[in-house]
Amino acid sequence: MNVGFIGLGAMGAAMVRNLLARGVAVTVWNRSRAIVDELAAEGASPAASLDEVFANDIVLSMLAHDKAMRDVLLPVLAKAPKGLVHVNLATISTAFAAELAALHAELGLGYVASPVFGRPPVALAGGLNVLAAGAPDAIAKAQPVLDLLAAKVWPLGEDPVRANALKLAGNFIIVSAIESMGEAVALGEAYGVEAPELLDMLSSTLFAAPIYKIYGGMIAERRYSPPGFAAELGLKDVRLVLDAAEAKGLSMPLADLAEASLESLLGGDEKDLDLAALAEVARGRVEGR
Repeated sequence: MNVGFIGLGAMGAAMVRNLLARGVAVTVWNRSRAIVDELAAEGASPAASLDEVFANDIVLSMLAHDKAMRDVLLPVLAKAPKGLVHVNLATISTAFAAELAALHAELGLGYVASPVFGRPPVALAGGLNVLAAGAPDAIAKAQPVLDLLAAKVWPLGEDPVRANALKLAGNFIIVSAIESMGEAVALGEAYGVEAPELLDMLSSTLFAAPIYKIYGGMIAERRYSPPGFAAELGLKDVRLVLDAAEAKGLSMPLADLAEASLESLLGGDEKDLDLAALAEVARGRVEGR
């Protein structure tokens, strides 16, 4: 199967490298050219235009947000060959997910909402947790590629919105875990328990889960750059969570707190930070700085 791939940030590039290592022919496109040339040197086919990407059997996209997808993909979808399957790997709003599903159906294109859980090293190793929602025939066509990306593919039925809702819920839990670790660390430090000691103990016992281990290690070491999951994207996702909640009449006070904290974090001069740096805002709040 020939695969087209659009959006070559840290996650997208890692996925492409994984597919190339598995012998998949991948045609790549990105708005900035340097990473295209880099992947071309590793075996990918550089596309001169998006039309070349959509000439493949299946197209995967990993663009940063709704606006990027609107700007990049919507103009070319109407020209895509009927029957092509587009797999959207990105975290987008539930409203836009519904819009995309309707548009693809209208154009005679397959659409699979397939947001992923995992950071770039996990993507490179093909160990992501991949959600998948869409029409059965579209998922069947995408399945061989998704299997190469994933430790496990999680089927979520025919409505693509369900996959994006689950992804937003998961990212909200990640942000909440970082917030709570930051506050807990500040409390421990106030009583002479240093962050590495506190987080190593807790992430090895009561909270022995990847999120606490990975982000706990970064918080303990204050290792926030270069970002694997940029704080700026975390803020985008929290705002999508709040939008999705508002659409259903839900209140999410923790999400409100996370939005304010991330805005505070990103209000300074240093913006190229990992989401784990959110803990620094929480530490400051507990310490009363």
